[in-house]
Amino acid sequence: MSRNVVLVPKLFSTLQGYTRKQFLADVNAGVIVGIVALPLAIAFAIASGVPPERGLYTAIVAGFLISLLGGSRVQIGGPTGAFVVIVYGIVQQYGYDGLSVATLMAGAMLVALGLVGLGGVIKFIPHPVTTGFTAGIALIIFTSQIKDLLGLQLEALPADFVGKWGVYFSHALAVSPPVIAVSATTLVILVLWPRLRSRVPGPFVALVVTTVMVKALDLPVETIGSRFGEIHATLPAPRLPSISWHDITRLVQPAFTIALLGGIESLLSAVVADGMIGSRHRSNMELVAQGVANIASPLFGGIPATGALARTATNVRNGGRTPVAGMVHALFVLLVMLFFGKWAALIPMATLAGILVVVAYHMSEWRTFRAELRSPRSDVLVLLTTFLLTVLVDLTAAVEVGIVLSAFLFMKRMSDVTNVRMITDELSDDEDPDAEAARARGRQLVVPAGVQVYDVNGPFFFGAAESFKEAMLVGGNGAATRVLILRMRQVPTIDATGISALRDVIRRSRKEGTAVVLCGVEEHPRETMERAGLVGELGAENFVPTYREALALADRLVATN
Repeated sequence: MSRNVVLVPKLFSTLQGYTRKQFLADVNAGVIVGIVALPLAIAFAIASGVPPERGLYTAIVAGFLISLLGGSRVQIGGPTGAFVVIVYGIVQQYGYDGLSVATLMAGAMLVALGLVGLGGVIKFIPHPVTTGFTAGIALIIFTSQIKDLLGLQLEALPADFVGKWGVYFSHALAVSPPVIAVSATTLVILVLWPRLRSRVPGPFVALVVTTVMVKALDLPVETIGSRFGEIHATLPAPRLPSISWHDITRLVQPAFTIALLGGIESLLSAVVADGMIGSRHRSNMELVAQGVANIASPLFGGIPATGALARTATNVRNGGRTPVAGMVHALFVLLVMLFFGKWAALIPMATLAGILVVVAYHMSEWRTFRAELRSPRSDVLVLLTTFLLTVLVDLTAAVEVGIVLSAFLFMKRMSDVTNVRMITDELSDDEDPDAEAARARGRQLVVPAGVQVYDVNGPFFFGAAESFKEAMLVGGNGAATRVLILRMRQVPTIDATGISALRDVIRRSRKEGTAVVLCGVEEHPRETMERAGLVGELGAENFVPTYREALALADRLVATN
């Protein structure tokens, strides 16, 4: 697929042959997803430390743009639980303007990643890292909702995880029975409603039932209106944030985390959606769309957005098959906000807490987490490190440390599978075609006197270069060694550090009067060596394709010397 096709939004492709029947199916799916998105957008905004309407702005603006420009047929975008932790931290430290700047920078990063074709690379984030920080975020979301779930009258909570639970336990007897009744009703509806196989989403049912219950029974329960005041049910005019240059430089790291999370979440959601509908998304176009959405969202008062897996799955299950469904979902949220937004003030905080607790439960993927604990110890180390850092420190540190730790462990594994061994005493190469031909003629390939042969097997990069040099030092050339043969037919790749290690061995051998011959070098490593000048330094005549030719050349060099 060409680069131009990759950067074409899926909407343009799906409109070819678009039928009235599919349009009606997309509208139906979009309305249902919009009903699901309404309580979630409000809940995610409040959990992120911003007014509830900002979640609606995000679902409208970012949700529309992600579907309009995205690389997936069915992706639904908007605020998600993955951003709650990082958004809350930024808002507490820099205010909403700081969050806007970080989101704008993250959007620009995502656009750049998509334009340079890195949509496929971001999917290689190690699974233990994504599982670890996702489970950590889920636990933090659950922890943050205990206050509203139980109706605890607390003025302020500690910022750290352990401190929050300490306060909860110390106020365990101060729970509010009316609030618990609302929370319990919400949880029962969310758990039991899906069993009825109704097309009306459970969160919407819970929201309506509990809001009516609180109003009809006049329960002393905190609502969105009593905490936040009047809901601004209109889409604001675009506005650039105001913030100092000093704070902008400090927001680069959080912006990178937002971009990384947005990219990972959106592409993972798109991959799952592909499996559900038998399609294939355009990862680079998806990143560009996510970037544009995250540039536009803060301009209209929104928060970071990405692809939402649960809402995308709901879209698919209800017949959505083109980006039109996602655009309808955003327009539906806009209409509801404009005409019924003021009623959102009546929604109990306990209801939103119950919805977020269920979201956190599904988000935790505890079965996957438990299965990962049976993985190799190195993967378990990455999983638990990322999880604990997310919970106890912060998400940015968790992602950075998790990725770096995974990279080091990967290098360790690669260096372990790369080995260097002396095979001088082996008279033939069982895997070499020349050796097989020689045996067929009743002859053996014999290593001449004064020749040492080493076999290098595996990726020859900086993780294995040190092992190579150590093996060569241990083996040693010695005064009697006139020619050193390095067999590299099973070296698929070599990097700058590998080239440097190879150059060191060649120069040391020359000082000792030993010639070096490389045989069986594959095309890719050979090209790398040529660009690095190693072929010219060693001499192209000392690169031979087969072991048989290497032995013949070594025999001539020994005779000459």
